[in-house]
Amino acid sequence: MSQIQNMEQNNDGNLSQVRHVVLVLSGKGGVGKSTITTELALALRHAGKKVGILDVDLCGPSIPRMLGVGRPDVHQCDSGWVPVYTDAQKSLALMSIGFLLEDPDEAVVWRGPKKTAMIAQFVSDVAWGELDVLLVDTPPGTSDEHLAVLENLKKHRVDGAVLVTTPQAVSTGDVRREITFCKKTGVRILGIIENMSGFVCPHCSDCSNIFSKGGGEELAKLTGSTFLGSVPLDPLLSTSIEEGKDFMQSFPESATFSAISSISQTLFNSLQTA
Repeated sequence: MSQIQNMEQNNDGNLSQVRHVVLVLSGKGGVGKSTITTELALALRHAGKKVGILDVDLCGPSIPRMLGVGRPDVHQCDSGWVPVYTDAQKSLALMSIGFLLEDPDEAVVWRGPKKTAMIAQFVSDVAWGELDVLLVDTPPGTSDEHLAVLENLKKHRVDGAVLVTTPQAVSTGDVRREITFCKKTGVRILGIIENMSGFVCPHCSDCSNIFSKGGGEELAKLTGSTFLGSVPLDPLLSTSIEEGKDFMQSFPESATFSAISSISQTLFNSLQTA
């Protein structure tokens, strides 16, 4: 953890050029929240937007692998930490605790105050520069980390939260609690995404509902939230995530590409009219 300990606190102006801040939340683990965050970022980038991802899932920082950036050294400038860029055009920036661990297999065994301090440093000390959208990938649930993110973003407007669920009732039930959290903390709900909504056959491209379908959309109706759309289980997407490849660039003809592109466009449009 020496890299973390050697970093210095910096100024609070690093979000001044970030136009929109969006939290990505889920009521439980295993619903594909980080996958959705990654693919939304890639879709927005391909639409010509400058995007950042702040990965505050301290105990499970998987986005660096999903974007295929490995474990590069994190450098400092006068304004603080320089984010890691995934492309030569510097249109997709990322900061994750995964970059700061000396050993990728090292467990982050921290109590609440240390996690809170780390998140405060992430929020204030990353020199994002000019961004259209900053996506904040949070841990599952409604814990200290979420409160720390909101507390430290008070000086900068948070546009709202995207909630990720799977179709099953056990997942949508947990997302109900996430909706309650948003209402209690004054966070606008930008919409609900139903992930793993059907399975796309790799041979014929037909979509089968191996779990169920429509739970996220029904939850949106019951709670008066916007339903942003559904993303199916797609072996091509799973392989891209595992290999750190850009699914949105590799498979522009797929139904999954269309679903993610539509969701990202709807989300960005709602940010523009907020």
